[in-house]
Amino acid sequence: MVSLRALAPSLTRITVAAAVGAALHIGQGNSDLVDEKAVEFSRAVLAQTDVEGEVIACEGPKDNAPAFMRREKVGTRGGPKVEFVIDPVDGTTAASKGRKDAISALACAPAGCFQVLPDDGYYFKVATDYHSVRKISLDMSVEEIVRTVAQQKDLRLENFTVIMLERDRHVEILKTLRQLGVRIILIPDGDIAGAVVTCRPNSGIDLLIGAGAGPEATIAATAVKCLGGTMLVKVWKDKKDDPQRLGRLREEGVDVEKTYSEAELAKGNELVFAASGVTKGELLDGVRFIPNGAIVNSLCMRLPSGTVERSETTLQFKGHPVYKRFVT
Repeated sequence: MVSLRALAPSLTRITVAAAVGAALHIGQGNSDLVDEKAVEFSRAVLAQTDVEGEVIACEGPKDNAPAFMRREKVGTRGGPKVEFVIDPVDGTTAASKGRKDAISALACAPAGCFQVLPDDGYYFKVATDYHSVRKISLDMSVEEIVRTVAQQKDLRLENFTVIMLERDRHVEILKTLRQLGVRIILIPDGDIAGAVVTCRPNSGIDLLIGAGAGPEATIAATAVKCLGGTMLVKVWKDKKDDPQRLGRLREEGVDVEKTYSEAELAKGNELVFAASGVTKGELLDGVRFIPNGAIVNSLCMRLPSGTVERSETTLQFKGHPVYKRFVT
């Protein structure tokens, strides 16, 4: 039987397919169509992938967007027994509006390795590289986190860069960051890429901070763990929340007071993260269409080896077992 390690590089085919499906509809203003085609294309590739797989979570149901079904069975059933957490398009709105920073991403591991926080409200997330492992906690204030990470990286605050989603819920965090004088990159969508890029050498981005959705936290934590960084996540509590939300989370087994680390969200030492760019962004270039094909940039990383592979895939649609069905 093929091992997950041997299969890892080919898992980028899944995110490549999702990226192409989504990219066909960039800028058309239809978020559901972007998601629908990303799911359709990636599902077709998964059907040909030699795994006995199960999609244990997929971003989308919270917003009633097209998505993989929870616990959907995937693969040929002729390979290792694995589970997936998939975000066919992290940055659906950005893609639908023709903006930056949309990617397709997934995490894969042997069955039983992932903990996924329910897609019910938001979660506060912090991610950074190896310098700050065990040096920060979510009991710290935003200022304390920033100052600690900057100190560990030996950076002056004016040379320190924070990436975060541009959201109304982040107004107070943004105010604090501006008072500190750090550089700030506001992104419209896509905190998976934001978390990953903080752990990439020489990216120029030092810290992700802010609140985002649950399934993305596990996908990002997988990548951060593969890169040796640290990611901390806890339930974001907002006065605008549904009053019943915390009760629902407790019923799902979430400790609403606990800080979850990358090692708890992505357990074990056999993990794969894959991502492909939909639109140009901080982590990956976007899909470029060519006559009868496309060029897609991807990233794949895995444990235990710590291997990180960047790739550029040139697809020819005519005669392709997947794309010929969807693209004329």
